[in-house]
Amino acid sequence: MDNAQHHGASIGSAARPRMQHFVPEQGVCAKEIDFVVDNGSIDYVSFVGGCEGNHKAIASMVEGMNVQFVLDRFSGITCGSKSTSCVDQFCHALREYLERQPK
Repeated sequence: MDNAQHHGASIGSAARPRMQHFVPEQGVCAKEIDFVVDNGSIDYVSFVGGCEGNHKAIASMVEGMNVQFVLDRFSGITCGSKSTSCVDQFCHALREYLERQPK
């Protein structure tokens, strides 16, 4: 079973965290970001499009980290002359995810 199946599948009665899908704003290389948050930590992240090496490095670094730590550390990072970056867009995705969670 691959990661996407593991994180998106609902097998049996045990509730699994749902795969989240985010489309970044135009102007960054990543065209899609998929991720899973489980108990306040990033369990999985995958970027589609852009620099594969950088995206693998970002995923390797943030998987297992607390969401708030990632937001504090990576929000606002820019890429070249752009006002945002792929990792900053991931932070936007995380903030949207948190806003949808029950209080």
